[in-house]
Amino acid sequence: MNEQFPNKIVSEFQVSFRYEVYFTKHLFDSANACLRDFLYSEGNLRSDKKVLIVIDSEVLNHHPSLISEIKTYFQNRIPNLQLMEPILKIVGGEECKNETIHWETIVSAIHTYGIDRHSYVIGIGGGAILDLVGYAAAVSHRGIRLIRIPTTVLSQNDSGVGVKNSINYFGKKNFLGTFAPPVAVFNDSHFLTSLNDRDWRSGVAEAIKVALIKDKTFFEWLEANSDACTKRDLNVMQSLIYQCANLHMSHISKGDPFEFGSSRPLDFGHWFAHKLEYLSNFSIRHGEAVACGIALDSIYSHLIGLINKEDVSRIIQLLQSFGFSFDDPTLFQIGYENLVNALGEFREHLGGKLTLLMLNGIGSSQEIYEVNEKHLETAFLRLLEIK
Repeated sequence: MNEQFPNKIVSEFQVSFRYEVYFTKHLFDSANACLRDFLYSEGNLRSDKKVLIVIDSEVLNHHPSLISEIKTYFQNRIPNLQLMEPILKIVGGEECKNETIHWETIVSAIHTYGIDRHSYVIGIGGGAILDLVGYAAAVSHRGIRLIRIPTTVLSQNDSGVGVKNSINYFGKKNFLGTFAPPVAVFNDSHFLTSLNDRDWRSGVAEAIKVALIKDKTFFEWLEANSDACTKRDLNVMQSLIYQCANLHMSHISKGDPFEFGSSRPLDFGHWFAHKLEYLSNFSIRHGEAVACGIALDSIYSHLIGLINKEDVSRIIQLLQSFGFSFDDPTLFQIGYENLVNALGEFREHLGGKLTLLMLNGIGSSQEIYEVNEKHLETAFLRLLEIK
């Protein structure tokens, strides 16, 4: 190296991200200007742009007129924005993240329709579809503008308002993925009305999780409103979603949104949940698995002296009041070796350093960096004893 030059060049810069989550009803009603106003506010419709829409096929089963509503909404109402047809229909649920053919279908459409970085990809569906569509949009042309329209409780209060996109690979959940924020999220409460009771309940687990680690008042609100929520009071569910989404987005904006470190506070209860989902061949919903993970980590938090027995009882009681149970056959078939494997896989996902969040009170938490295997096995056995 020539001595007149330094031996390195340093580049350092910051990139600012901003996106908004809108709360509305009947988004594609011609009288609803929410999406239309957002697209105008983007200020890039002076020249022709395109929009590719991908819909969870299960959503269409419950809302068969949705495609015609979308076509009517875009037709002659948003100048210089061309809706690509046919609108893509992809099977939802974890299957869409397990089979790469679904990812290839979306990427192929982006290529065929000539969707560029100033156009839009819109994903409509549950968390799995949004993960899939977001990943396809993020890796195509190094990033296409993504709009998310979550249709489940889980996606409206958690995954759909975050910055992660992924598919499963090598038998591992979310092995391939990106951190790529959407340009906007639209939570349409009308989609919630068609959910079955199981999916209505499943997303509540993420609300319980974020309340436990961040907000005791929200936890107490959940206790007070669990009955109304399970009776499908839409106003109560909308309030739950808003509070949960707000806490998640506040954490993302003030914390480590791209997870450069090993700390993953929003993954409380998830290290076990991800393994449980996989071992059940995804017959256990994500929220159901998270409920089991919350219960396990709450018991473990008590065994290592962080929370008292009464707090554990309140947590289990709240989970059960929303209809979560801990008697799925997969739980009884897991075996301790799979707990150890789950910890190892989570450690790998974090970047090699194990960092788990445990409770030191309702609404408060702390990180731990090693696990007492005896206490963990005891916690798991106690989980199996819950009636």
